[in-house]
Amino acid sequence: MPLTVIARALVTTAALTVLAGLAGCGTEAQDEPHRPIGAVKPALPVKPAVPVRPAFQGLPGMPPVLLPRDVYAADRPGKLSPVVRDFPSRVYVPNTESDTVSVIDPKTYEVIETIRVGRQPQHVVPSWDLKTLWVNNDRGHTLTPIDPRTGKAGEPVDVHDPYNLYFTPNGKYAVVMASLDRQLVFRDPHTMRIAKAVPVSCYGVNHADFSLDGRYFIVSCEFSGELLKVDTEKMKVVAQQKLPYEGAMPQDVKISPDGRRFYIADMMADGMWILDGDRFTRPTLLPTGKGTHGLYVSRDSREMYVSNRGEGTVSVFDFAKGEVTKKWHLPHGGSPDMGGVSADGKVLWLSGRYNAEVYAIDTRTGKQLARIKVGSGPHGLAVYPQPGRYSLGHTGIFR
Repeated sequence: MPLTVIARALVTTAALTVLAGLAGCGTEAQDEPHRPIGAVKPALPVKPAVPVRPAFQGLPGMPPVLLPRDVYAADRPGKLSPVVRDFPSRVYVPNTESDTVSVIDPKTYEVIETIRVGRQPQHVVPSWDLKTLWVNNDRGHTLTPIDPRTGKAGEPVDVHDPYNLYFTPNGKYAVVMASLDRQLVFRDPHTMRIAKAVPVSCYGVNHADFSLDGRYFIVSCEFSGELLKVDTEKMKVVAQQKLPYEGAMPQDVKISPDGRRFYIADMMADGMWILDGDRFTRPTLLPTGKGTHGLYVSRDSREMYVSNRGEGTVSVFDFAKGEVTKKWHLPHGGSPDMGGVSADGKVLWLSGRYNAEVYAIDTRTGKQLARIKVGSGPHGLAVYPQPGRYSLGHTGIFR
């Protein structure tokens, strides 16, 4: 028999064998009409090969990502976890120079209680499990727990230099930003016992946010104008860079909804640095306003509110357009600093760092709704409760 005939027969036999195997294991074959024995299934058109994207691998133990295209998918208006659903809505304001926390009722815009805490409280931080609010008494070297169900403070826990506080996405560790100690201290999230202290060579570690998969986080170093990239699981600094601006002073850090870039507020560069976190290449600067300080994502993940402490304004950044589309001016000025967005997404709450006041701003119009007197040096206020399944820390970064 000629060689070409033999080859043709072998190809035909192999093809029929493959088709028979597919009919026995594929779900599509079970839905097809019966064909006479020996009938050949019509050939399907050949499509070009499409590269298969690797499966999404988050940090071990981290809750599944709801939408890879939107890390804030769990933060929609009113989408409260069963853990916090019955908590009264409050705004907790740490007053750094008064050593107190002012508690505001957001319905009446009035201070309803003042809680005495440790020396120089910097931020009020929701715990990973949403059950506790931790007041960071930086110079008092303690954390004061507040029960958000009752509003009552508990016994302080000894923690050295707790300028700011974060939690790994799997809830395994609390991460203390020990600014003056020049350390990132990984601790038990409940007892706050030290698991590992990581020395850093930059000055003033203060704010951070985690990647989409939770495997690394970006840290700003306020006093040396640097950024760190930290491996979450290894608890190790894996990259470091100096910001390309003389006198840079980076502050708040937030990841974009699609997880592709990080935004870092810089109060001396008067704008936000835009960073590719995965590649950790040289960032670019987007001007937003004098004294750029805090970054807060809207409940629909379309915009980010940027507080400009040095000029009493809030810039509204559009993620899709990649630009500032609006700027809101506080009447009579002010010093908008840190804060958060209400559970329904309608109000942006910000502390007035140098004015001993708090601002409530309508997120639809930019109109100031209230200006509330509090203690001296109000800083990282927390709006609580907020939507989300778990907290990554700071004044409320929820996933």
